Amino acid sequence: MTHLGQRTLVTAAATGIGRRTAESLLAAGASVFICDVDRGALAVALKQQPGFAGVAADVSDEGQVQLLFDHALAHLGGLDILVNNAGIAGPTANLEDIALTDWRHCLAVNLDGAFLCARAAIPHLKRNQAGSIVNMSSNAGLFGFPRRSPYAAAKWAIRGLTRTLAQELGPSGIRVNCICPGAVEGDRIDRVIAAEAIKTNRSADEIRARTVARSSLRTFVKPDDIAEMIVFLTSPAGARISGQEIAIDGHTETL
Repeated sequence: MTHLGQRTLVTAAATGIGRRTAESLLAAGASVFICDVDRGALAVALKQQPGFAGVAADVSDEGQVQLLFDHALAHLGGLDILVNNAGIAGPTANLEDIALTDWRHCLAVNLDGAFLCARAAIPHLKRNQAGSIVNMSSNAGLFGFPRRSPYAAAKWAIRGLTRTLAQELGPSGIRVNCICPGAVEGDRIDRVIAAEAIKTNRSADEIRARTVARSSLRTFVKPDDIAEMIVFLTSPAGARISGQEIAIDGHTETL
């Protein structure tokens, strides 16, 4: 029970990486509050996992983030861990074909959401003089990513945000790290592959095979791989780890 009593908020936790992270933290002894923009998926998650509490929220909206934290703090009685998991794939297109609204929406969810949630969490973590924030970047934040420029830009920015917050918050005993996943099994990568197949006039099977071949281990990442690293980083075993960008991607060679 490495997280006994740790009060935790995980964003976008109704499905995928967020769901597995929340479940893993709960199993480790944390009290867990979740949110998701998908009300239907959130309702299913709360029904299936009685240990969860949560509300629907769009983390790119300042007002909704404030309400999210009002509910989370009322339920948890404070905060020790924030996992900024919320993100979207954004458009798949060459830069000159991307609408400004699509660009802004991708950055709003992936980057503004992390900013707004961290900003709301920090006063409570400082009050404890301890705590941990984990941000979700991507291996797209380590490489250029053709036809995914808004997503790559946001995920590069998450790395800068992480390092800066680690410097700002370290004196208060707060650790800040980011995870850079590779291609993670699930609905999101299926949608990305389908979009890329349409754009490049190739089959989805060919795109999937090319995606796997880009990592040294020739494999997709599983949500559990990410969840287990987050549990470690936010546990006492990770007490001296901060300001780090940890790639869980089977060693991506190129995008």
